[in-house]
Amino acid sequence: MTSALKAAIEYFAAVFAAGFLLGVARTLLIAPRTGDLAAVALELPLILAVSWVACGWAIRRHDVASQSRARLVMGLTSFILLITAELAVSTLIAGRSLDQHFALYRTAPVLLGLCGQLVYAALPLIRLR
Repeated sequence: MTSALKAAIEYFAAVFAAGFLLGVARTLLIAPRTGDLAAVALELPLILAVSWVACGWAIRRHDVASQSRARLVMGLTSFILLITAELAVSTLIAGRSLDQHFALYRTAPVLLGLCGQLVYAALPLIRLR
């Protein structure tokens, strides 16, 4: 199980870093021209492609077992890390209160992003062969 946890941490770190950079580009360059929902819709396939590659890399690097349990641990752990980091950025960097942060989940762009994050969490299981 330790390999699944290590893989989850590296998977999260790689995708969070890429997502942070893509998110800055989306917010500053794309959203002002297209609107938030269209910008997230354009970003989502890119971050999911990055997630696919990062997931496979982390699985191979840490030799995560080809068992549902190990892949579920990897996916859930990485999802919890991602949601926690997103909350930290929202409250600490963007200056939102917890209520303001959770209110964002009532908007279409954030719900679309959450759907992408759920796919991200499922990728270790999807990659199970």
